[in-house]
Amino acid sequence: MKNDRKLILGITTVSHMSVHSLMLIFPTIMLVLTYEFSTGLAMLGVIASLSTFMFGLGALPTGILEKKMGCSSLLMLYQFGTVISSLIIASAQNLFVLTVGLILTGLFSSIYHPVGLTIISRNIDKISKGMAIHGIGGSFGLALGPLIAAVCTDTFSWRLAYITISILNFILLIITFIFSKKWNIQTNHGIETEIPINETNKSALKYYFSISVLMGFAFTGFTTYLPTHFAVETRTIFSSFSDTMRGGIFTTLVLLCGIFGQSMGGWAGEKYSISKYLFLIILFNIPFFILLGLVSRYWLIGTALLLGIIHFNWQPVGNSFIAKYTHSNQRGLGYGINFFLNIGIGSIAAAVGGFIAEKYSVIYVFPVMGVVLTPALIFCWILIGKVDGK
Repeated sequence: MKNDRKLILGITTVSHMSVHSLMLIFPTIMLVLTYEFSTGLAMLGVIASLSTFMFGLGALPTGILEKKMGCSSLLMLYQFGTVISSLIIASAQNLFVLTVGLILTGLFSSIYHPVGLTIISRNIDKISKGMAIHGIGGSFGLALGPLIAAVCTDTFSWRLAYITISILNFILLIITFIFSKKWNIQTNHGIETEIPINETNKSALKYYFSISVLMGFAFTGFTTYLPTHFAVETRTIFSSFSDTMRGGIFTTLVLLCGIFGQSMGGWAGEKYSISKYLFLIILFNIPFFILLGLVSRYWLIGTALLLGIIHFNWQPVGNSFIAKYTHSNQRGLGYGINFFLNIGIGSIAAAVGGFIAEKYSVIYVFPVMGVVLTPALIFCWILIGKVDGK
């Protein structure tokens, strides 16, 4: 891989890490915020849904704007916007300002995925491997977010977590501004891509997008309420730690396991049928989601670690599927549509989970996510027939 391609992959991977770290701070500090802002998990779940919905919704126009503004300009807009929105959250003294800051954070963060994935698909020779490296950065960011939130909350304030991310994104903004002038990331010119430029397979994408909605619902419920679930269910075995620290540390460990899942998905995407492997991923997700709500203490930790590996297999596989069955000129839009459906529509899980957690118990959130995934098996079976022909 040429040095300029390595630089592009490096900047996009760190940006991917940053965006997921930023979005995972809020779920980790939800218990703290219930006391500071005198509210409940149901209300915070609605706020999380609004932020996550904007995280997905903004990806749609980004996929279209990519053709007009270019990837590097949009990448810098994401970095600049999240610096500002993070500082708004850090300075919030009431629930309204906090909500506005989180909505803006979701909106500016939504820019990243269609842009970052398009950059990689057009500039990296081995797309599945490039997606895997990029995905590992995202998984590391998912893991780092709860840890940053827990450490900052216990040592100083939850507000410091948002200030930390704003500093990181400001540094990324400067680096991107300096080096992006040397990039040629608007077309596939001069790049030996392993994905041929063919017509978009709309029939296959229709079923994949249906799967993406359901996977996004499960993912949002999983990441939003896992810190709270850990905080409550591990009190008897790690009582010396605060709820926030326990929730943050164990969630970090689970999401670090996602790195292994990303690596497995990237490797499998090169070796096997993407659609058939996706079917296996969904199949194994369902029982582990259900089991997550039935166990506690050490069994909970072990089950969650395994689910972290299994669940995150699908991201590089799904991204490679879009790259394989979407025309290069429509790839930014394809990633934008997918991200809106996956994260935007999937964001409903945060509100649904908040209602379940407050009215019943947080333990019931996860079996619901498993049940929701069941129709995805049917869609994936049809998808296999569409793209593999058998």
